[in-house]
Amino acid sequence: MSPDVISAADPYPRHRLRVLDSEMAYVDTGSGDPVVFLHGNPTSSYLWRNVIPHVAGVARCLAPDLIGMGESGKAAGGSYRFRDHARYLDAWFEALGLIRDLTLVVHDWGSALGFDWAERHRVSVRGLVYMEAIVQPVTWAQWPERARAVFQALRSPAGEEMVLQKNVFVERILPASVLRGLTEAEMTVYRRPYQEPGESRRPTLTWPREIPIDGEPADVVATVARYARWLSESHVPKLFVNADPGVILTGAQREFCRTWPSQDEITVEGSHFIQEDSPAAIGRAIAAFLSRIRK
Repeated sequence: MSPDVISAADPYPRHRLRVLDSEMAYVDTGSGDPVVFLHGNPTSSYLWRNVIPHVAGVARCLAPDLIGMGESGKAAGGSYRFRDHARYLDAWFEALGLIRDLTLVVHDWGSALGFDWAERHRVSVRGLVYMEAIVQPVTWAQWPERARAVFQALRSPAGEEMVLQKNVFVERILPASVLRGLTEAEMTVYRRPYQEPGESRRPTLTWPREIPIDGEPADVVATVARYARWLSESHVPKLFVNADPGVILTGAQREFCRTWPSQDEITVEGSHFIQEDSPAAIGRAIAAFLSRIRK
């Protein structure tokens, strides 16, 4: 199969690791300098299946499923706030001994988790690759207009029925945010963790309620503002994968991150889940970036 074909098949077995009071599933391709791929809502490490093959020849590629998502276990307490995910992810990094020469490849909520981890472990990070990322707190006026009403509803009491019963994030928002659409085989994988109505879907509802909008939630706003300050000053090498047309990293958000130092930029075709539209271009750009920062 051509490496540029977008395939539903996932060639990577999942490893499993006991993490705190649950377990996390993850891809691990073997040896080399580690590159950690972090997904967001409502996806999983499956999102990276067509990106990793372009990078696996030059690095050790690791891609966890966040707690409560993908093939990972559920959080024992049933809470999936940003701080809960960060706690499990910290423990996963620590258990695998991922403490030096790390490159993080981040998207959506994986970007907030990755940027936060990087800011707290500055000497461990060799490079950052980000796309459709959360780069600073926003206002509702800055949130994409076509998504504003839906996300306001998700943050209201109506969100419970929308997600816990109707699975809106998986059934509507995900496929609508891929230019080519998703095949039934791909949707089957993305649906798998959330087949049962109710609390199994809680992670996909909590995430939109964590977006730092108009000062809420205050703790997430503070975290994102802190790493935004660091990124705007840090000379850690960065690769910004700009999406055309993109969704959340456009306008003022994009202009802000373009001011960050020590940064390269490429543009690929895609809406929000750009790994489903341009995986080969993303993978090749990551491999080239790794080659540059190792010199």
